[in-house]
Amino acid sequence: MDFLIKAAQLLTSLALLVTLHELGHFIPAKLFKTRVEKFYLFFNPYFSFFRWKRVKGKIKKSWFSKKEPSDWSEDPNTTEWGIGWVPLGGYVKIAGMIDESMDTEQLKNEPQPWEFRSKKAWQRLIIMIGGVTVNLILGFIIYIGVVFTWGQPTLDQTKLKAGLGVHPYLNQYGIYSGDKVVDIESKQPLNLEEINKEILLRGARNITIKHPGGQIEKIKLPSDIDQKLFEVGAFPAFSLRAQNVSIEEVSKGSPAQKGGITSKDIVFKVNGQNIQYYDEFQSTLFNNKNKTVEIMVAQNGDAKDTITHSVKVKSDGTIGVLTNTTMLDQAALIQKEYTFMQSISIGASYGYNILSDYVNQFKFVFTKKGATQIGGFATIGNLFPAQWDWYAFWHTTALLSIILAFMNILPIPALDGGHVVFLLYEMITGKEAPQRVLEVAQYIGIFLLLSLMVYANGADLVRWVFK
Repeated sequence: MDFLIKAAQLLTSLALLVTLHELGHFIPAKLFKTRVEKFYLFFNPYFSFFRWKRVKGKIKKSWFSKKEPSDWSEDPNTTEWGIGWVPLGGYVKIAGMIDESMDTEQLKNEPQPWEFRSKKAWQRLIIMIGGVTVNLILGFIIYIGVVFTWGQPTLDQTKLKAGLGVHPYLNQYGIYSGDKVVDIESKQPLNLEEINKEILLRGARNITIKHPGGQIEKIKLPSDIDQKLFEVGAFPAFSLRAQNVSIEEVSKGSPAQKGGITSKDIVFKVNGQNIQYYDEFQSTLFNNKNKTVEIMVAQNGDAKDTITHSVKVKSDGTIGVLTNTTMLDQAALIQKEYTFMQSISIGASYGYNILSDYVNQFKFVFTKKGATQIGGFATIGNLFPAQWDWYAFWHTTALLSIILAFMNILPIPALDGGHVVFLLYEMITGKEAPQRVLEVAQYIGIFLLLSLMVYANGADLVRWVFK
């Protein structure tokens, strides 16, 4: 059931984003009197789930058809609307344009006034960037609506009784669990998300810490702290402290399984040290990488039935378990409400930060570890919660909208950004790129995108099979 709920949210979100993205191409195309032959939600190789078209003033429909009915060609000026069966995106087929359909037959004839290739370069540019523009604006609008409707998560650190959980990698810089973050680069952080992103993605290096005893200390982190945190998997670096470390799942073939640890075990001690908080468990394992530790657990949650297991810690400081903990200091998490006018500023600023953070995280993609983190539709689907939640749905949809805008504007053939590159070349030089060059570039772009899709979804499959 969890899978179905996540899948339903993903398909609903993608349907909305793809439809509006394609409308971003469709509307300016029609404004410039360019013929749009097809408008499809999802792709339709071999057959269409549903299609309809206005022919001579009458709407005609067709279900599960391999090709359009012959009489539909009687009215080439109207658009065929349809729903495909492969939910990987959508498309608009614009007359006189080389796109993913690779329909080059029409290009053998003389350019017609209603074709894309007959329009002025600046008009074609507007048509091409229309989808990206819509997705970018949509993401900002959704964030504004989310902030106005639900407010913004805020962390009141004055209500933290146990301080923050800190990844043990930061201990070497004098930051420990139980500390509180006073400010980062002289700015008071709004919540945990901002604390982590400021350091990992936004280049913040000056942080003021308040230790449990009340001492205030200013700490300067090294310039490459973001890469170091990413390499050791120290994200999030800061979190709410949690207690009652209960084992929820043990990975097959993991050191934990080999050592005898099972689900529902509760961790009491590691190497004789009492474990009250999850970060203590994490820290002890991290400081004993590639070593064997003694883990005392209560079997099946029964505190009277304890047993000690010898477990070899992996090189990344983990043993292959998924834990379930009880979060402390929930009262410190509040939703700060805003007026509509305030929401415009806050939501727009949040959208800008999301876009900036997404761009900045690409520095990790081109690393050895980053390449293993790439995911496909399963990874995207897991961004949604297992229960339908409108706050999470719209928040994630806004994120995907901004991601879709950014990815589409990349200068890769077959994406909108690839077309934009050739149009800019034409506008600067006054010469159109040869049609053959456009065709070859389109083939290369499609190959690259399909390869990336296979790799990303294959990585999801490998992670699912091997946990």
